[in-house]
Amino acid sequence: MSGCPFSRWRSVLRLTGRTHPPSPAQSARAFFDLLGQEARSLRPSATRKARVLRDLRCRGGFELTRSELKTGCQLAWRNSVRCIGRHFWKQLDLLDLRTAVGEEEIYAGCLQHLRHAFHGGAIRSTVTVFPAAGADGRGPRIWNYQLSRYAGYRTKTGKILGDPMEAKFTDFCLHLGWKPPRRKSAFDLLPLVISLPGRPPRLFPPPVADTVQIPIRHPDGAYLDGLDLRWVAVPAVSSLLLEMAGLRFPAAPFSGWYMETEIGARNLADPERYNLLPEVARRFRLDRSRLGSLWKDRALVELNRAVIHSFQQAGVRLIDHHSAAQSHLAFEQAEARAGRKVFGRWDWLVPPLSGSTTPLWNRSYDPTEFSPNFLPQPSWRDEFRK
Repeated sequence: MSGCPFSRWRSVLRLTGRTHPPSPAQSARAFFDLLGQEARSLRPSATRKARVLRDLRCRGGFELTRSELKTGCQLAWRNSVRCIGRHFWKQLDLLDLRTAVGEEEIYAGCLQHLRHAFHGGAIRSTVTVFPAAGADGRGPRIWNYQLSRYAGYRTKTGKILGDPMEAKFTDFCLHLGWKPPRRKSAFDLLPLVISLPGRPPRLFPPPVADTVQIPIRHPDGAYLDGLDLRWVAVPAVSSLLLEMAGLRFPAAPFSGWYMETEIGARNLADPERYNLLPEVARRFRLDRSRLGSLWKDRALVELNRAVIHSFQQAGVRLIDHHSAAQSHLAFEQAEARAGRKVFGRWDWLVPPLSGSTTPLWNRSYDPTEFSPNFLPQPSWRDEFRK
């Protein structure tokens, strides 16, 4: 492994604990050597490298080819320490929209992403890349956490109708002029908020027509009927920064497919989210008088059974947490055969339901992050707190 570019450029590609960022030229060299290690067909010519370095000197930046960008996106997914679904990193589709001009074209690209990713229910892992940030680090932004997310309305009683996680963003959208439906519900899609550098944020209509929503019903009967539960089919994260080769893409929505616990054990169950476990337990007539009855555990299982059943009935791709853990184990084995160490965040990789029954429970991971990657970046709160 001594000749491996990853080893040679490890300090440049390492993101965790970085105190002094490498120069743009160092980042570009490291990236192109990494590409060459991935596949001989991707190995850049001396002419290509020289042109990139010249562009960096003359105008402070350069453009990746489509194949370079796609491979970089795939590597960013492979390097994502929080993702249990990385076994499929080579299957990532790219929608290259780096030439998008104006907020309207970015909005149209977001809708295109949702349609492409859904694919009739056979969900395709997809990344859409909009223009890169300039030399000042600023570029287009999609301020939503995800492209399809439900509003959280504050009621007169102080409670939240909808998703409490989105209550502050809902306030922000209302401040910008959003007019929600006259009859508000717990599952109203939020508008998209998009901005370009130096311009105020703009509201765009909720992506209702391009967001497939799955009604959540229980396989054993009408236990959940009347709650009007649903969830979106495509989890398109739009708040992360895509980084590769020293370039930064602040608008790069990424989506795979859901693991059922993301919906049934977190989104719908967390006390800070929809907090449905007490209601589910009531409907199943579970004994809630004492914690030792394990009513929370039983309600959690039933809610996740409902999510799996509902997606299956709708013909929409979803993976259960046991299969997802096995998939990550296969990813680890494939990486070992390729001579690569797997990095990960144990607290993210182990499922939030029956984690100790999965093969990931007794494993340990190094959480160090490397470039290319999808990274957190300042949120709408940081930008518009005034």
